[in-house]
Amino acid sequence: MSVDRDGVNVVSILGNDYTIKAPEGEQQTLMAATVMLKAALADTKRKYPSLIGDKLLVLAALNLCSQQIELKQQHKQELDRYQEQVSATVDVIERTLGQS
Repeated sequence: MSVDRDGVNVVSILGNDYTIKAPEGEQQTLMAATVMLKAALADTKRKYPSLIGDKLLVLAALNLCSQQIELKQQHKQELDRYQEQVSATVDVIERTLGQS
């Protein structure tokens, strides 16, 4: 990935260059996303060596989206569990204070 002084980034994916202007301070995020996409493309290509071009890109993108959905679901479950723990702790504190 190359960046010019105006914050315009050139990203190469599957042999095509894409010019993307990232907001100030977001170049690292764009670079990380590019690396993640390239890794997903390589992984998908290993699993499905006959796929090329758009089909490879779409399947890799769907896999990334699927992973994102799973992570969001796990995050929600963990958040719910922590909320239950906080509520239980608050209940114990309230009972303890009520006994004083």
